[in-house]
Amino acid sequence: MTQRTHLITGGFPAGSHAGHDMDYARLRLLGLLAEHEDATTTVANDFGDLAKWLDGADFLMTYVAGPVPNAEQHETLRHWLEAGGRWFGLHGTSGGRAARIEGTRQRRMVKEAHHETLGSFFLNHPPVRRFRVAVHGGHPLTSGLPASFETVDELYLIEPIGESQVLLTTELPEDPSPEGFGFQYDTDTSLQPDGKTRVLGYVKEFGAGGVAYVALGHCHSPQSNVQPFVDESVAKDGATPRTLRGSWETDAFQTLLRNAITWGMPGLT
Repeated sequence: MTQRTHLITGGFPAGSHAGHDMDYARLRLLGLLAEHEDATTTVANDFGDLAKWLDGADFLMTYVAGPVPNAEQHETLRHWLEAGGRWFGLHGTSGGRAARIEGTRQRRMVKEAHHETLGSFFLNHPPVRRFRVAVHGGHPLTSGLPASFETVDELYLIEPIGESQVLLTTELPEDPSPEGFGFQYDTDTSLQPDGKTRVLGYVKEFGAGGVAYVALGHCHSPQSNVQPFVDESVAKDGATPRTLRGSWETDAFQTLLRNAITWGMPGLT
């Protein structure tokens, strides 16, 4: 039986790369989806006309930096999930709209209704760095993954919302972002009770469907790079690599994405 994925990759405003190589991410995800002969894919740049594209779709994948569902689109998404749809969000999906802070050049992320549905909310990330990801087994999404793996990526600080099964974590006792870097927040709600753990991936049930999110996946090209500098664990002089693929070049991330596709469309053969 043929199953269909709706893939959303894009930045805000419309047509913007928003600091990410959207073409690269889109092509990589389409390539993985194309490994299944009994699967088809529709593609969009944002959540526009979501009701039309989710009608008859089994799986939603999102790699976005800015676009979020409006109130009507969010309601459509919730009904689709409750009826059995599955949503896999990557990287900037936990972000969205940022508000300017009066008197400064910085911004603060705005928590909206769709963050509760997703199950997390992006606060900030320090400069791109090298770090180790711990894998928590016991779910098809982590099947075949090692106990841990090293990657170079934007280490997202995300606030978990509601109940979920944790899949990926890392240790970072405090946000090492330099003064004025990234986004402002009042309280570091991403730090877990042990004072060192950050959640980077999880899965949760939603009605008859489900939602999974993985914070990894930054990539940029010379045209889309907006990183002012990187951590010394990436480049000793702090210079930002003109092209960065990070987690996309790790075997663990590829396994995770393949697992996500088979989780999202369990009827695939």
